[in-house]
This record gives sequence, C-alpha cells and structure tokens, in this order.
Amino acid sequence: MSEVSIIGAGLSRFGRQPGVTGRAMAVQAIHAALADAGIAWPDVQVAFGGSDGAGLADTLVAELGLTGIPFTNVKNGCATGGSALVAAVNAIRSGAAEIALAVGFDKHPRGAFDPRPEDWGLPAGYGDAGLMVTTQFFAIKIARYLREHDLPESLLAQIAAKAYRNGALNPNAWRREAMSEEQVASSAMVNDPLTQYMFCSPGEGGAAIVVASAAAAKRLEARAVKVLAVAPRTRAFGTFEVFSPSIQGAGAPTSVSTTAARAAFEQAGVGPGDIDVAQLQDTEAGAELMHLAECGFCEHGEQEKWIGAGETEIGGRLPVNTDGGCIANGEPIGASGLRQVHEIVTQLRGEAGARQVPDGPRLGFTHVYGAPGISACTVLGV
Repeated sequence: MSEVSIIGAGLSRFGRQPGVTGRAMAVQAIHAALADAGIAWPDVQVAFGGSDGAGLADTLVAELGLTGIPFTNVKNGCATGGSALVAAVNAIRSGAAEIALAVGFDKHPRGAFDPRPEDWGLPAGYGDAGLMVTTQFFAIKIARYLREHDLPESLLAQIAAKAYRNGALNPNAWRREAMSEEQVASSAMVNDPLTQYMFCSPGEGGAAIVVASAAAAKRLEARAVKVLAVAPRTRAFGTFEVFSPSIQGAGAPTSVSTTAARAAFEQAGVGPGDIDVAQLQDTEAGAELMHLAECGFCEHGEQEKWIGAGETEIGGRLPVNTDGGCIANGEPIGASGLRQVHEIVTQLRGEAGARQVPDGPRLGFTHVYGAPGISACTVLGV
C-alpha cells in the first residue's frame, strides 16, 4: 500500500475548561497540528472528524476557513478518533488527496455516561436493570478476570498510580497530581473491586492529526512518523463486550481488542514484542491490565510479574500510557484515540520531555476500546 506518514499532531488541554466549547478545543488542536506540520488550513485537501456530543466536525470550517474541501463527520463511539484516522489514511492511500486531517473532540458533563438502551439495539428493560451502567460492566469483567487468572486486586491500584505519576509529567493532562497506591485503593468504592480513582472520568479535549503521502512529506521536509498499520474492528460472535446482553457460543469469551491488535500487527509486519511504547485503553485500571494480554503483549496471568518488575513504567520493557492515559486525561470520547496517536508521535520524535521513553523508541502502538464492542489499533514507526 502507498506510504502514509503523520506530519502534524496537535492537542488542546484536557480536563474541565469552563467557558470553552468542545468546538473551540477542536480548533485549538487543529491549529496546533497544522503548525506542527508547517502548513496552513488551505493546504488540507480532505478532512474527517467527530465527537460523541459536542457538535458536528464538518461545521468547524466556519472557524478554520471556507475552502470547500470534503469534510466527513465520523461517529463511532470510543473509536471515533481512530475511525477518522482510518478514513484520512485511506484517502491518502487511494490517491484522493496528498494531505488529510483527522480530528476528534468532546465536552462531556460531570457524572457517568447515560446511554439509552434503545440506541444500542437493546430493550428498555436492559437499562431498568442497571446494565447500561458501564462501571458495572468493567467491574464484572475485571472481577472475573482476576479470579480466573489468580491475579491480586492490588494490581489495579498499581496501574492507576502509574497513570497519575505519568499524568503529572504531562502539561496537557487533566489530573496532574501523583497519587499513591494507598490513596487509590482507599478511595470511594464505585463497583467492587474498582474504586473512584481507578476510573477515568468523562472529560473535555480535542486532538488532531495531519497525514500526508510520501511525496508531500518529502516536499514539506516534515518530521514524519510512518503509519505502518491502522485497523478498526467490531465485535464477533462469542465476544464479551460493553452492552452485550449475552455471551454467545461455548468456551472462553474472546475480545474485539485481540482481533484489532492482530490485524494491526499483521498489516505492519511486526509483532507485539517489537513495540517500544504503547497506549492502551484504560477506561479503568482493569482495562489496561486485561488489554496487555488481549493485545498480545503478555500471556494472560503474567501481568503481576510484568507490573511488579516495572515493565510498563516509562523506563520499562514496554512503557504503557506514558501520558497518563484516560485515567489522568479523562475521556472526551471523540478525542481519546487521537490523543493516543499524538503521544506516540511525540515519543517517537523524542519530544516527550520528562516522560520521554529512553533509548530512542522506534515503534509505537495505540489501542482504543469501547461500546458496544469496537476497537481500533495503530502501529506507528520512524
């Protein structure tokens, strides 16, 4: 396939920003990405973007400039940003454009998400029974996982504490104060075994990525990061996912994250062991723990050994969520996937400052996961 590179990456700040709209955060991120690429808005030939509830991405042209380009709205849950990136990459690969933009943004109110079961193809009674509360799903899944693989609950506090430590090193993060394992573990119980500070919060922020053909990247003398793979997937028969009313089939349930990660590695021609730095969806601490194995980085049940040895720390074998992940940044649904890509681009360029992974990482991986069983993964390289 035609070579595609990321030539620009930009973020707004993440976290509560009273008086700043989600649209304004998106425009901030786009301007930052354009400046990073060394181009102006009229140089962008096609754009894709979306949010879960902060507005229509295509209408951002009112602030960016009325250049008449195709701008397609994308709405795909937690994979919104990743799906926008897929579309932008495919526009380059197809020859439809030489420079394309992907943007994601959101501004969620305080409190948990409140989805309606009817919007997800489920009967109203599913919500009446409390099964639309995502905290319950994640708690049920991680409790089962810990029991099946004989893993201690203490790992959850360790993972969350790492997120807060990394977030303290990230100037764009929402949660910028380190928190001890004891503070995390003793915070208010939400759904056993997950406490308040083990969860991310619905948040605010914008992220944008500019991709280009090999010829355009060369012409612009860009600090290019190659898109070696980008793979979105939906749930298959037998998976156990958010808002999935039952587990079909026999045997252990599978995960869409595994399918998406395998597709990305196959597309890139590399394996999990080749990755130097990774971003894994951490809606809560248990998600990161499970996704380590679901994405192929370790065997199920090996996480205790990995985390105990510091392998997922910034200086470890596989640094995970070096920017603090969703736990420290919050989750503005449309922006999360592209925030992950921004962090990997920053790491591969060696520009992450105090949170920089040592020894010049060459390959990075991103992974998002969300309801009702969608995942998008990328492999990026220099």
